[in-house]
Amino acid sequence: MRSALISGGLAAYLFLCLILGGASAAGLWANLALQLLAIPILFAAVALRPDPPLGPPARRLQLLLALMIGLVLVQLVPLPPALWTALPGRDHVREGFELLGQPVPWLPLSLAPDRTIASALWLLPAAAVMLGMLRLGPRESWIGWAIVAATALSVLVGTLQIAGGHDSSWYFYEITNYGVTVGFFSNANHLATLLVAALPFLGALHMNARRRGRGAQKSAGLWLILAGLLALLLVGLVINGSLAGLGLAVPVAAATVFLMLRQRKMPAWALAIVLLLAAASVTAVFSGRFDNNLISDEAPGDVVSRHTTFTTSFEAVKDYFPLGTGIGTFRPIYRMYEDPERVTTTYINHVHSDWIEIVLETGLIGLVLALMFLVWWTRRAMVVWRAAEPDYLARAASIASAAIMAHSLVDYPLRTAAIGAVFAVCCAIMASGRIGARREGKSWPAKRPARHLTAD
Repeated sequence: MRSALISGGLAAYLFLCLILGGASAAGLWANLALQLLAIPILFAAVALRPDPPLGPPARRLQLLLALMIGLVLVQLVPLPPALWTALPGRDHVREGFELLGQPVPWLPLSLAPDRTIASALWLLPAAAVMLGMLRLGPRESWIGWAIVAATALSVLVGTLQIAGGHDSSWYFYEITNYGVTVGFFSNANHLATLLVAALPFLGALHMNARRRGRGAQKSAGLWLILAGLLALLLVGLVINGSLAGLGLAVPVAAATVFLMLRQRKMPAWALAIVLLLAAASVTAVFSGRFDNNLISDEAPGDVVSRHTTFTTSFEAVKDYFPLGTGIGTFRPIYRMYEDPERVTTTYINHVHSDWIEIVLETGLIGLVLALMFLVWWTRRAMVVWRAAEPDYLARAASIASAAIMAHSLVDYPLRTAAIGAVFAVCCAIMASGRIGARREGKSWPAKRPARHLTAD
């Protein structure tokens, strides 16, 4: 009973994150509701003792989360004037106080501490689902169904959006991509991220259904549902039209096919094929055939192109490295580096690259934490795919999280509560202590008693 309540509660909360958390700058009240709902989940996750106890991978993931929270707190600690004025990029702040004839006060490392606190609150949904998954032990299949169901619902909403045209009442945000399929997001690219991430989870749910060996009638009905959902996701990718989504869909689909081959240990040639497809997709997307705003001839002249935001942001990174500007400070810092003669009524709210924004706002410390996470993720992905007994949901989580990280190179999906929650779920599933335990000669308690005895 307790397991069902926990699983249902976390699945419902994740579903709400995917419905309400689709915007980074907009959706204030919806995101506030998600942050408030995250508090009791975090309290329960911390107060209740994990059963079974957490394994080393989960403890390391918790440590990385704690270090990230510690970085936020360090950026808010007031520093004496002699110290913070000596930090890179702080000259204009000191000069401002001198022009006003005011004494230089104690100030924190963050150049906008109020924005740092606000950004930390935006992490609450992701932290809640991650710790809830790790410490409360929900049924992971319920979480997979929540992701697939919310994605399918987003596609249905998206069809109503494009059917209603630019003035459709099905767009939920004032600042959005009108005339395009965005679902419950404000940005069409972020819906594409969710669509791509949902594909491997759908494959994993299919494989788990086959493994359970249901009756023929039930299996046929379930497979019909899964096939219908797959068709809906593919239609969603087509009508969404995101170049990044279409490019990522090719290697993700290939990896999902390998996931469904029922191989115990994935051969090296399978990884090579996926990497080749990924390289081919990236090459195709960034070729001259597509009107991308990063390397096209027109990109340098466009003030809102990725080329412009990347090059401008790199200028700021150089000035504030190695300590950064503070989490959540991108917008005011970026405005200082824009060309005044090219400023328009359109403003840039993010770099369109989560990785560049991390380096700008957190400096060397944030970069080291990101690299530590990548090491953790790589090691877990290797264990997941080399495990003697395949965990299909864990393999799906590795594919989905890889796609999200790849898309984050040229966009900011992790800045939304929706994609942030999905990514946190993926990491928690990959950290499961069951994965690879047999290969290491360990055992774990079964979730349910065996019903059949088989002999090879």
